[in-house]
Amino acid sequence: MKNELFSIGPFTFYGYGLMMALGIISAYWMVDYRARKKGISDSDHVFYMALTGVVCGLLGAKILYLFTRLQDLIEDPSIFMDCLKDGFVVYGSIIGGVLGAYIYCRNKKMPFLKLFDLTAPAFALAQGIGRIGCFLAGCCYGMEVSNSCPIAVTFTNSAYAPNNVPLLPTQLISSLLNLLHFAVLMILSKKLKKDGQIAGCFLTFYSIGRFVLEYFRGDLIRGNVGSFTTSQFISLFICLFGLFMIFVLPRFQKEVETEEENQN
Repeated sequence: MKNELFSIGPFTFYGYGLMMALGIISAYWMVDYRARKKGISDSDHVFYMALTGVVCGLLGAKILYLFTRLQDLIEDPSIFMDCLKDGFVVYGSIIGGVLGAYIYCRNKKMPFLKLFDLTAPAFALAQGIGRIGCFLAGCCYGMEVSNSCPIAVTFTNSAYAPNNVPLLPTQLISSLLNLLHFAVLMILSKKLKKDGQIAGCFLTFYSIGRFVLEYFRGDLIRGNVGSFTTSQFISLFICLFGLFMIFVLPRFQKEVETEEENQN
């Protein structure tokens, strides 16, 4: 629960940034390892696709965060620079990262669905590591609970979470769920063979977990759409799209394969 980990000269290393960096590096290592194992030899394309996904993901996360603060920005435009420094929204990183990777794959004529399946477990791994950074910084904190709660955490020097108040550590819960998600996707990757199904599982499982976990979050600056938080609202559509990729998309692929066989 300490964001400033250590300093070397004028440079200070922060827990949030460090864990984000470790998450990105671990995710790339996992993608590269799985690509080589599956015989995808063009590692340069995998690297540049991953780099494009990371850059677009960070951009998307920041844009969505600014969107959740839109009303505040309209009322007081002077907080814009503070918002640029403050936070990210994970769904923005997923949407931006996937869109960036899709555009790259399309331009390079690479099989997007195969590569999405390849990278989906790495997404979950990166999120699992990155959420530890959220815990160190004190952002994305949970609702207030009683002192008797066995997993309650009390921050004493956080710039984001309320200090000296027992809180539910939703950051660590999210981290554990994402790491479990990573393990489940790795197991399913050996069983599900149709292109896009692993990616669909990633979207479906994450959106369900995020929808439920939002009820236990205590930070209010996340935006709302009706009675749902912004992330819950997005979760509904992401879940439907994930289910489409798991159950419906394979039927289209089978029809295309059948037509190609008939033509041959």
